[in-house]
Amino acid sequence: MLCPRGTNKTLDRMSDDLQTVKPYRGRLTPSQIAEGMNAAVENALRLLADAETLFATGRYPTAASLAILALEEAGKISMLRAIAVSATDADLKSAWKDYRSHARKNATWLLPNLATQGARKFDDFRHLFDDNAKHPYVLDQIKQVGFYTDCFKNAHWSLPSKIIDKDAAESMISLAKVFTSKEQHTEEEVALWVEHVGPVWKKDIDWMKQAIINWYAAMQKAGLAAPGPNKVEEFVRSDKPAV
Repeated sequence: MLCPRGTNKTLDRMSDDLQTVKPYRGRLTPSQIAEGMNAAVENALRLLADAETLFATGRYPTAASLAILALEEAGKISMLRAIAVSATDADLKSAWKDYRSHARKNATWLLPNLATQGARKFDDFRHLFDDNAKHPYVLDQIKQVGFYTDCFKNAHWSLPSKIIDKDAAESMISLAKVFTSKEQHTEEEVALWVEHVGPVWKKDIDWMKQAIINWYAAMQKAGLAAPGPNKVEEFVRSDKPAV
């Protein structure tokens, strides 16, 4: 089969380019962390917009899968925070692994559901991030069946258009909207995160809670967060939801 004119040349060039692209696993400066966060923000919004466009044309399976991809991109922001405060080489390696793990990036997708069930405090949500949690893989499976055909038990063939309907796609888009934001991140924000959270990262949980409270207070003092009550402290310390 003949390829369209110029295709082989283009593929060869792209192949050569990709050979030189190796995943980075080293340390990042606060400026580089902020740049990565903002790239994730921009791409999450793009993927969500694409999902909404496809939803409007009735392409529900692909729309659902793209919405999940948007959620995963948004999830990279917290992964980058972990990279910023990884003190040891082992922690850094683990943080980069999480950054490139589809399942780890969508660990938060049950947050809205738990909130409707009464979850309000930090500790109410901690189990979502356990290493043995199953829910991150559920979302990844939904994404896969929205893209691909496959063969499951009893030799049953799955077809995306028969599995992901309008309601399912709409749910995934609504979920992605919860986690995608236009908020931009700055070098100063990351530097304050490293200053306050870095010394206690992955140590005593009460120390970490207090460090995050202190970080948000420093953000307020620097004009990087809204003045008034410390919303992080409300979330971590009280039974009342942060508003």
